[in-house]
Amino acid sequence: MTDKKLVVDLRGRLIETLNDFWDAVSEPCGLPEWFGRNLDAWSDTIDTRGISEVIDSHDVLTVHVDQRGLFAGRRQEADALAGIFDGERNRLIVRGAA
Repeated sequence: MTDKKLVVDLRGRLIETLNDFWDAVSEPCGLPEWFGRNLDAWSDTIDTRGISEVIDSHDVLTVHVDQRGLFAGRRQEADALAGIFDGERNRLIVRGAA
């Protein structure tokens, strides 16, 4: 049986802050308007599930971002966000410049 995968490709989109990240994932991930836009809410959404029907209907969530802005270097917010992804069921893939 094949896992149903949700791939959110944000490459090419400059993400400078966590708010930019929430803006970018809100629509493709089906986040409700009342979504908390913080790391705890994101953790509940991708780990516990039950908040987004879009994410809940997939076995695996993969988010692709460019290695720039928020994801350039060792920024504390980016490290905290990346730490929420488990690398198996939920993946954050940071792509370097081509």
